[in-house]
Amino acid sequence: MLLPELRAQICEANKALVPSGLVRLTWGNVSAIDRTSGLWGIKPSGVDYAALTPADIVILDLDGEVVEGSLRPSSDTKTHLHLYREFAEIGGITHTHSVHATMYSQAGRDLPCYGTTHADHFHGTVPMVRALTPEEVAADYEHFTGVAIVERLRELGLSPLEMPAILQLHHAPFTFGKNAMDSVNNSIALEMCAQMALGSMTLNLNLQPIPAHILAKHHLRKHGPNAYYGQGAH
Repeated sequence: MLLPELRAQICEANKALVPSGLVRLTWGNVSAIDRTSGLWGIKPSGVDYAALTPADIVILDLDGEVVEGSLRPSSDTKTHLHLYREFAEIGGITHTHSVHATMYSQAGRDLPCYGTTHADHFHGTVPMVRALTPEEVAADYEHFTGVAIVERLRELGLSPLEMPAILQLHHAPFTFGKNAMDSVNNSIALEMCAQMALGSMTLNLNLQPIPAHILAKHHLRKHGPNAYYGQGAH
């Protein structure tokens, strides 16, 4: 069996979606890539998380061809594929329809940074990605979903690890990470930040984003070259 460790990581990350509260039914998927071999794996379509095993993970190459696996890969496979091809720094991708983040996607609203919880994970406003055109939907919906995400991040000059989340108009969020579980953790953070933002705006109708100097301090103490959050390497 190819890539047993990667398969196990992807399986574990997908199974984490339910207890995290990010998914209902089978509304979500996680993938991860082995950059050395150029092979990657994703959850099979419609398979219940509780029943998922590492052997079920579908392994593909960067041409989108199934290399190993008897099940049909996630319906979002072409979106994941395009992101892996365009951004070499991405190691894992999570897609969910988590309630509060999806509210922002459906409303067409960016998610501003209102506090340090958000700043710890996302360096500023989580951006909205445009809706697909009728032609894109007809031609290849999942592929052009990836195209629109890449287009938006590049328009904003953002790395997907600097801004490891997007919200797609009329759809739902995607998050990115260094590996499968890192991308899941970014989905958890995004959902919590969206919920906090909605509550904060209800309490303060004149709510303004966090001051830039506090945003920078909190983000860079975790993610910058001089980061000092956590234990790090000794």
